[in-house]
Amino acid sequence: MADINVHAEPGDFAFDPGKAGLLVIDMQNDFCRPGGYLSFRAPDITLLQRPIEPLQQVLKACRNAGMTILHTREGHRPDLSDCPPSKLAKNHSLEHGIGQEGPLGRFLIRGSRSHDFIDELQPEPGEVVIDKPGKGAFFATELDLILRTRGVTHLIVGGVATHVCVQSSLREAADRGYWSLVLEDCCASSVPELHHATFEMVKYGGGIFGQVSDSDALLNALAAA
Repeated sequence: MADINVHAEPGDFAFDPGKAGLLVIDMQNDFCRPGGYLSFRAPDITLLQRPIEPLQQVLKACRNAGMTILHTREGHRPDLSDCPPSKLAKNHSLEHGIGQEGPLGRFLIRGSRSHDFIDELQPEPGEVVIDKPGKGAFFATELDLILRTRGVTHLIVGGVATHVCVQSSLREAADRGYWSLVLEDCCASSVPELHHATFEMVKYGGGIFGQVSDSDALLNALAAA
């Protein structure tokens, strides 16, 4: 397949599918479903479900294009030995804090249903799953090694939450020399103002952290190729 050119801001995003990865960030029950970790603190959990349908379409198209597919999950070991003290302290006094038992299992604990991916966006066999203890996808993970081993130079990014894990991962990717395209309708935040502000920051300075587009632009570009 020839290089793909996606209409984006502040400039179009061109990539070779053989050197591109789709990075789906933290589409987990804990962040997207009633009974998960965020459902006890987010003003409206349904806002975090909006990316599900467009991400399903993008996943299908990127799989068909032969791109590397990567999924991340934020969570911790059952004994919480990998949870930074500052992070744990902020949750210690909460009724529904990290590690406590919830309707879907222990919040943000690896192996629990609460921590797992939502049913609609489960990885397929052979796709990369990155379990991360922090906000950024590169922190304390093998993501950078996996991308470089596979020759991936360009990332297409979606997931939740826009202003936390998505933004953190975009900043990390930029510092490591990756080109990133973030799809606005494939991301979500429980605070719309922070969702929109994130994309303004990404585009600032000629695209300091990447470029911004949406699922329709990507799907149209893939179909045209």
